[in-house]
Amino acid sequence: MNSLYLMMILISTAWSIAGVFAVRRVRRRSRLGVLPGGLEGVSVLKPLCGADESLESNLRGFFEQQHGDFELIFGVRGASDPAIDVVRALRDEFPKVNCRVVIHDGRRGANPKVANLRAMVQLAGHDVLLISDSNVRVRADYVRRMQSELMEPRTGLVTSLIVGHGERSLGALLEGLHLTGSVAPSIALATELGHPAVIGKSMMFRRSVFDGLGGFESVAHVLAEDYVIGRMFDAAGYRVVLASEPVQNVTTRTSVSGFVRRQMRWTMMRVRLVPGAYALEPLTIPLLVACLAPLFGVSLAWPLLWAVALTSGRDASSWVLLRGRPGLARALPLFALRDALMLFVWLAAPLRKHVSWRDNRVRVSAGSRLYAREQVEPAGELLVEG
Repeated sequence: MNSLYLMMILISTAWSIAGVFAVRRVRRRSRLGVLPGGLEGVSVLKPLCGADESLESNLRGFFEQQHGDFELIFGVRGASDPAIDVVRALRDEFPKVNCRVVIHDGRRGANPKVANLRAMVQLAGHDVLLISDSNVRVRADYVRRMQSELMEPRTGLVTSLIVGHGERSLGALLEGLHLTGSVAPSIALATELGHPAVIGKSMMFRRSVFDGLGGFESVAHVLAEDYVIGRMFDAAGYRVVLASEPVQNVTTRTSVSGFVRRQMRWTMMRVRLVPGAYALEPLTIPLLVACLAPLFGVSLAWPLLWAVALTSGRDASSWVLLRGRPGLARALPLFALRDALMLFVWLAAPLRKHVSWRDNRVRVSAGSRLYAREQVEPAGELLVEG
């Protein structure tokens, strides 16, 4: 057999197996016995944009958190955002929860999420900040578990693996399988190897430390703000760790094109942040490696069997570790379609220059730097409810 092709097979096999073991290691690092009751206060920042069908149930879990001292701060761009009514209803239902809504004009950064966060953080009353996206669903002890990880020596930032939840469409199933079978092992392995890959859907850190590193202002004009924030803490000598409990990314009826658009945005970030690693990403797709066999004078039969066995084994193992068995039988047969779509995304992402996100279209440059199409006016005053 061609030695180069054999090396590709070995690298792809090692990466897939090591990723599953990395997920297993994260899951076994449970801190069930270390959930102190006297934890300091936490400000939970929830950027919102629109009200999808799962928003009320997603937010409800944060009003029900088992924590002695936490506040919820929601941010929206404009007073007409329908998410405000959802928050108001929950605030009336849970009057004892300290909850405020910040309404702003979105002019605090080319990245709409960071612009939202920069508005919200002005109201934060605690040093410990927890950032969580609107489509995230968590358990009632989520804040306490995250904080228990942050209390470990030299830990600067805690993030979480993401798993899908509530899939009812083909696109949503593809999303769930990709998050669990491909993304989670890669994130876990990279972080365990000392190159933190932070996911912005769930991040906790101290504001006092983060401000000393540059704060939100330093990431206001980059698309991959979560990755850059993780690198900021890592470069400063702090530990960036994965919490043992994943959070759920609620995706119910996403279309296949919606799945491709989301992956295109994430892939555009990777190619501009770590182009060297990006060039090697095809080795993490065993089916692609198998299809290259004829180019090296190798029969296609056994590489395809290897790829199917390796991919299905990796995806199934990671799924069971992170989600249990429910839903696996529906999602697993889709791995070939997912890999074909991801190959298309990998080829197309370097050629694209603009990304549309949350009704914003911006140009993405090196380092995922964002450039607005027109001059951004100075930020206006904040309107606060609650």
